Amino acid sequence: ADPSAARSSRRPDLSRLLGRTAISAYRKVPGLGPRATKVGNAAVLALGMIPGMDSLGQLSLLRIKMKFGSAQKMIEKALLAAAAREKLPREEIDELSVPSYGLTDVGILEEVLGETKPANQITASLIVAGVGDVELRFSKGGKALKSIPAAVKAEHANTLKELKATQQDLAAMIGAQRDRLDSLFLENKTWDYAIWRERYLDHPVVGVLARRLIWRVRTSASAPWRSVTHLVKLGLCDVQGRPVEIVEQGAQVRLWHPIEVDAAEALAWRRFFEDRELRQPFKQAHREIYLLTDAERRTGTYSNRYAAHIIKQHQFNALALVRGWKNKLRLLVDAEYPPASRTLNAFALRAEFWIEGMGDDFGEDTNEAGVFKHLATDQVRFSAIDVATTGARAGGHHRDHPDIEINHPIPLDRIPPLAFSEIMRDVDLFVGVCSVGNNAQWQDGGPEGAFRDYWWEYGFGELTQSGDQRRELLERLIPRLAIAPRCSFSGKFLIVKGDLRTYKVHLGSGNILMEPDGQYLCIVPGTPRGADTTTRFLPFEGDRILSIILSKAMMLAADTKITDTSIMWQIRGR
Repeated sequence: ADPSAARSSRRPDLSRLLGRTAISAYRKVPGLGPRATKVGNAAVLALGMIPGMDSLGQLSLLRIKMKFGSAQKMIEKALLAAAAREKLPREEIDELSVPSYGLTDVGILEEVLGETKPANQITASLIVAGVGDVELRFSKGGKALKSIPAAVKAEHANTLKELKATQQDLAAMIGAQRDRLDSLFLENKTWDYAIWRERYLDHPVVGVLARRLIWRVRTSASAPWRSVTHLVKLGLCDVQGRPVEIVEQGAQVRLWHPIEVDAAEALAWRRFFEDRELRQPFKQAHREIYLLTDAERRTGTYSNRYAAHIIKQHQFNALALVRGWKNKLRLLVDAEYPPASRTLNAFALRAEFWIEGMGDDFGEDTNEAGVFKHLATDQVRFSAIDVATTGARAGGHHRDHPDIEINHPIPLDRIPPLAFSEIMRDVDLFVGVCSVGNNAQWQDGGPEGAFRDYWWEYGFGELTQSGDQRRELLERLIPRLAIAPRCSFSGKFLIVKGDLRTYKVHLGSGNILMEPDGQYLCIVPGTPRGADTTTRFLPFEGDRILSIILSKAMMLAADTKITDTSIMWQIRGR
């Protein structure tokens, strides 16, 4: 890249093109790695040379989306250079570098096309409602149009092209900002009130998400914290929906977490969003809380809460990187690997999740590159952030290798509750998403029945914290649905009474048993033919299992209307 050429251009479409080039080049090909690392690096380097906020916005987006090591190093280097050039503090650049994309209000961009009388004036509007929900609309004289007017296509082709490109950029940015906000819990940040309003609540893009979250505000360092959110017609309000006035001078703000308030307040906020049918961009009011158990107090320095699970390695590796963990794929070779880890700079800690490869048959237990297909999970530990990471064999835990020295981990009762809860939530997510028990077609245990016992134990076993939380929410949501008379709860199951059979849907895995004989019903997640596809309100985004359970319940409550022959064959027993 030519620095002088890069510096001479401030065109947003150039930054956009370079950002998309980097994403495409860094995209991994299964079994091979990134498509073109050098091309991605060159695009990042060029973005680092272009002055202005458009290039910074693309770099910030890349830092959130591209998680593997070499790309992160290049992006961080470019961000440092850009931050120095723009005279911005590096630690604040993720907040300061989010472009407004020309939005005139939070989530709204309006542009009048053509100089005509008001009655015939065409207005293009970009409406950002949430993650995955960015619409381009047109109106004429204030009346909504169903499609793009022919006059716009003919006379404003370049403007239309730019609006569509901005729509695509906004969709990518709003998803990236959702992930960044979700990670703020472990940054343990507090903002001055005026700065918070500028960068979060009133920011044209980030405000779309921030206004659906709960925040804690205090007027001075000695004042108590108050919990608030934002309603469109009311502004800041408390959990009862009453307006809240804040004296800005000396006020501070931090992100609300249920572990920092009593249970009554947490429940009140859940009902606040449920009753108003407001959807949060991620689980916050309904966020799971993980407290130290008696078993963990006895083990002292490690947790076995999520040990002895079997998870799919590639799926785990991708999810771990998205959640900010460092991990290396385990290969069937004589080598040592550090545990999957996540650094918690705000707490000066490093969390470790110990995993190991399963099997010793090359080509059967591994792919053609020798990468293990499955991992066995083990302990969760915490250590000081500056302590060297201990390694373990790819296919065997450190306990089997006494020559490997284990660094002294920190006792779990000394880990701040918020940090402990968030890390355990991540590990619960890893197991919940990546476990082989989630494969609806593996009731026979997978290849050669190797995982049969584990599959049944996981698929119908005791609920984890996420499963308990799911049941609590469904107990409040189901009574609002038309299928409520056909539903009840029994322990770890949602019971659905159809016309043909009664079904027990496990609240952890979504797997189904049929009464009266406990026969397993295999329904592959998706949208089976004959299933109800009516939009159902959920108070947050991101719980795939919850959506699957609701979809299955809706379908099974009307089992005589199911048209999928494979499902009906199982239900009727023929």
